[in-house]
Amino acid sequence: MAAATQTKWFLTSAGIMGILLFASQEALAHCDTMDGPVIKDAKQALEKGDVTPVLKWVQNEAEPEIRAALQKAVTVRSKGADAKELADTYFFETLVRVHRAGEGAPYEGIKPAGTKMEPGIEAADKALESGAADSLVKEVTDVVDRGIRERFSSAVEAKTHKDESVESGRKFVEAYVTFMHYVERLHEDATTNPSHHGGEAQAGHTDAGQHDEHAQANAEHK
Repeated sequence: MAAATQTKWFLTSAGIMGILLFASQEALAHCDTMDGPVIKDAKQALEKGDVTPVLKWVQNEAEPEIRAALQKAVTVRSKGADAKELADTYFFETLVRVHRAGEGAPYEGIKPAGTKMEPGIEAADKALESGAADSLVKEVTDVVDRGIRERFSSAVEAKTHKDESVESGRKFVEAYVTFMHYVERLHEDATTNPSHHGGEAQAGHTDAGQHDEHAQANAEHK
């Protein structure tokens, strides 16, 4: 495999894997918006009185709670417009709360329709809707490309002055650590099979963040 091809493959893989992991860590927010796929399926379940469309969003052990919640909502929403609104909201909130708990994320309420999503998540959704990943691959690859080059340039520039003073040396170490850990995380994401659930991915990013903080703290004390 030629060097240029290897580089392109790495950037693409790192970007796509990274976006999937971020989707578990931060973009669970995508599943707690009125525009999100969870609520869309919840609306379908309420209209049909059938829990099946939403069961995929929860763990096996949570099925009884969701089935009971739907039954309550369906019963109450038949009492009138106000009751319908309250019943729907109750079911939406219950479903999203249980879904997020299954993904290892806290429930922070349901965000309104039109809530701006992270660019990567929005691009991933569009790719799924269109059935083609080309635009997503290009967008994510461009972001990763810029991220590597910016940190690399900072590290190279700092390296040229690292021996001029202690302060210059510390600036180099900070740029070096930032660059190395950025690439390390990308490579790890690109070569790790991400779990469907957010807990492991979130823990991985948390550990990486703590690693960066510890490394930077050590560098500042050198």
